[in-house]
Amino acid sequence: MANIASVVRRKVANWTVTAVRKDGALASKPDVLVTEEPLEIRAESPSQEAQPVAVTMRTPGHDFELAVGFLFTEGMIKKSDDVRTVRYCQLPDTAEQQFNVVTVSLSAPFDEALSRRGMVTSASCGICGTTSIDQLAQITSRIDLAVGPAITSTLLISLPDIIRRAQPTFDRTGGLHAAGLVDAHGVAFCVREDIGRHNAVDKVIGKAVLDGKLPIANHVLVVSGRLSFEIIQKAAMAGVAFIAAVGAPSNLAVQTAEDLGITLVGFVRDGTANIYTHKHRITN
Repeated sequence: MANIASVVRRKVANWTVTAVRKDGALASKPDVLVTEEPLEIRAESPSQEAQPVAVTMRTPGHDFELAVGFLFTEGMIKKSDDVRTVRYCQLPDTAEQQFNVVTVSLSAPFDEALSRRGMVTSASCGICGTTSIDQLAQITSRIDLAVGPAITSTLLISLPDIIRRAQPTFDRTGGLHAAGLVDAHGVAFCVREDIGRHNAVDKVIGKAVLDGKLPIANHVLVVSGRLSFEIIQKAAMAGVAFIAAVGAPSNLAVQTAEDLGITLVGFVRDGTANIYTHKHRITN
């Protein structure tokens, strides 16, 4: 593949706030805010012109991974070799690059029904195109229970700390989610930040797609927030067998993980965790 080097963007913005102190006094002080901007994702193939697929509100950074990860979890990309190039939109005469529009060029035709959806998503909610377990089961396979990382309970409760150490923008703003892939030895393959939980997951999956590391069977997907069905759907598309989150799972997330053979752990914080499904991948 060529042309996949992303451009560094500003992830934070400065602002002056009026702070209320403990004694009730008011005072001005500088603050740092996380950046939120729209990203339009487009897809093209040798026989199809670039078409808009989705617009998502995201934190700039690793935009190419986000675009590829999103197209993969939506089923438009099947394998790493499907991606030819990834680029920002270029205006005529190289006047200016439009860093909020990314085009993924695919090696084979894609389903235009997906591209015509034209959905818009906020940073807090994914594009809920797949809304039922039955529909997800048609495009994914149940994870073999013998597949996946086997980790100790000690490592399990330390997973949030592992990805927390790789969150520089959160340190400055306190306003970002994170997702990371961590192996059974506690080594992180990658950690990505974004104002949206779904975007952070798409970024780490996109990184795996671009690096040719699918399926992601030997790493735990660690998520800083809660677990919804959409997170499970994205993980299942990438062959993830183990998901751990700081927050709570929904009942549909738990049922989907149970049906698909995925170990799901929630409330991983303060030295404890709740194991909801397939606990055989966790040892004392």
